[in-house]
Amino acid sequence: MFGCECLCWESESEFYFSQPQPFSLPANLPEWPQGQGFATGRICLGELEVLKVSKFESIWSCNLMHGKTNKGLTFYKPVGIPDGFFCLGHYCQPNDQPLRGFVLVACNATSSPEEEVGYAHEPVLDLPALKKPLNYTLIWSTDTEHNGCGYFWLPNPPLGYKAMGVVVTDKPEEPKLQEVRCVRVDLTESCEMGDLIFTTDSKFSKYPFQVWNTRPCKRGMLARGVSVGTFYCSTYLDSEEELEISCLKNLDSTLHAMPNLNQIDALIKHYGPTVFFHPDEVYFPSSVQWFFKNGALLYQYGNEKGESIDYRGSNLPSGGKNDGAFWIDLPNKDDSRDHLKNGNLESAELYVHVKPAMGGTFTDIVMWVFCPFNGPATIKVGLMSIAMSKIGQHVGDWEHFTLRVSNFTGELWSVFFSQHSGGEWVDAFNLEFIEGNKPIVYSSKCGHASYPHPGTYLQGSSKLGIGVRNDAARSKFIVDSSTRYQIIAAEYLDDEIIKEPCWLQYMREWGPTIVYDSRAELEKLIDLLPLFVRFSVENIIFELFPTELYGEEGPTGPKEKDNWKGDEIC
Repeated sequence: MFGCECLCWESESEFYFSQPQPFSLPANLPEWPQGQGFATGRICLGELEVLKVSKFESIWSCNLMHGKTNKGLTFYKPVGIPDGFFCLGHYCQPNDQPLRGFVLVACNATSSPEEEVGYAHEPVLDLPALKKPLNYTLIWSTDTEHNGCGYFWLPNPPLGYKAMGVVVTDKPEEPKLQEVRCVRVDLTESCEMGDLIFTTDSKFSKYPFQVWNTRPCKRGMLARGVSVGTFYCSTYLDSEEELEISCLKNLDSTLHAMPNLNQIDALIKHYGPTVFFHPDEVYFPSSVQWFFKNGALLYQYGNEKGESIDYRGSNLPSGGKNDGAFWIDLPNKDDSRDHLKNGNLESAELYVHVKPAMGGTFTDIVMWVFCPFNGPATIKVGLMSIAMSKIGQHVGDWEHFTLRVSNFTGELWSVFFSQHSGGEWVDAFNLEFIEGNKPIVYSSKCGHASYPHPGTYLQGSSKLGIGVRNDAARSKFIVDSSTRYQIIAAEYLDDEIIKEPCWLQYMREWGPTIVYDSRAELEKLIDLLPLFVRFSVENIIFELFPTELYGEEGPTGPKEKDNWKGDEIC
């Protein structure tokens, strides 16, 4: 075979494990409120109209076996494509997860784009939007002397067109030209490699082959790249290479497939997660209004006396940038200060920002949680856990999680869990649900990072067992975001529909900057360790906190975060 005995290429009939089964959410989707193009099953991108196809026919499977593990994936072609629509490429996914993916199929938009969707674009030399490829180039194949082989073909587009995806066959004959269509270049955007799905590159195989999913290079609220759902493959390792396939581009300036206000409310009521706080949590969230009403103060550089903040935040400086001229702090009196630090769970609500994703084919529902105080960290070294007295604490804590919903169907696709300076996207089939289609979000003790499952998550070196603990668990302390929420922004809607609150325009810090000697506190931690451990981990611990002078620094508000306009950072 092509490779070696550790690498098994097999046809579907030879596979000893079952093919992935389709995934569906725990409950049926409701009938969404009517209006615009949301959840109609198709989206007009301007000159092109696209459908999402999630029914597939498997073409070829492979299984990479090493030791007791097997990592396989299957390649599929979309089936049930409506008349007039054309395939743009094939789909693949690992075999160890439910079958839940899509590819877009496209046709020429039948309605007048200028009248229907605010499309303003001159076609290039009156060329058709879609064309057959000229021929195909064989990228890679298994040993042609054996049955059950896989062949990977790149469509060669006509001049002025781009290929959207790879075509897979189980026979050496070149695919038919009508198998896929290429797209006129002005209707496309560049795409890049996403997650590495599969690789044969190892000491066990001299024939490297890699498979990635793809995504638009430019992502975020203002980007117009649309993921086609296809994959990219290569016979050499270079994640920086310019891909020979592209994604689509949404030229509909109105983003007609985005949900209206009634549909947003329906989505939140149907999918709004329940947020569980740790049973030992002491620094709970509150509403912003509660925080202001109960004594939060606005300070200005050069003025030692703080100013009370109006409950709406109307006297906060608006706009500008975080220049250090203003900050918010707790009251000076210890009892009032401690009262605010502890938050107020009864008043807490989620602050919702709704924005386009993937060129308006998805909706991101970003839910922000405000906590008046972020508690100090707990450092884990092996089996020992030591609570810090200062390191990690600060006034004001803004955390969030994001629901990504398909605008084709209104189906929850994935959830982003923000975790300090990063986070992770979790597919719907890996979520925990508490009621119908409502996911669970676990907020970590003191630090309020979001996680999809309970447990102890280490921020540091998992291999060495050294880092900051993030403990997440169920408790009686919850916030149900499906009922306790406030929509604070949706820029694609009319300004009169959703008025942004005054406090959202405050771009400075929600807590003071306080500098102290963190090295002294870390040295106290190291002194508590056994002698045989102390010297081996000392440098590692200081690398986790690389500056000798470390302090509390309050965060900026939601609108100053990179993900307000951009995509989530993983």
